[in-house]
Amino acid sequence: MISKTSLAAAIVASLIFPLSLGAQTAKSSSSSPTPSASPSKQPTRPIPFHGMVSAVDHKNKTFTVSGKEATRVFKVTDKTSIMKGAATGTMKDIADNEEVSGAYWKNSDGTLEAKFVKLGPMEKKTPAPTPKPSTTPKS
Repeated sequence: MISKTSLAAAIVASLIFPLSLGAQTAKSSSSSPTPSASPSKQPTRPIPFHGMVSAVDHKNKTFTVSGKEATRVFKVTDKTSIMKGAATGTMKDIADNEEVSGAYWKNSDGTLEAKFVKLGPMEKKTPAPTPKPSTTPKS
């Protein structure tokens, strides 16, 4: 027959062992670097943005966007694609108090490099037409 102290020791050990194992796995997973945090690689997809242009610096080829969550400064490079309506635009087309949207890369030095910029209001997405119910009787 199992004594009460042996039974109590087994219960305590079964409760402590998973806790110490969980603490070890938490430490080991937090010490490993995350794949997206590597400074030499950009994320696989650019990050979208939308807001109003609050400042433009043509000399440094940057523009500032005031959004709902934050104010961000974007750098325009030779790789940046700028669209004004259906036509191709340039850095000179970006103006204060203009609505813009697009996507950017976050560089390892913390700068935000615009991948593409669309000038003007965002297009309203039309909802897909809902299928009409069938008028044929079910049998």
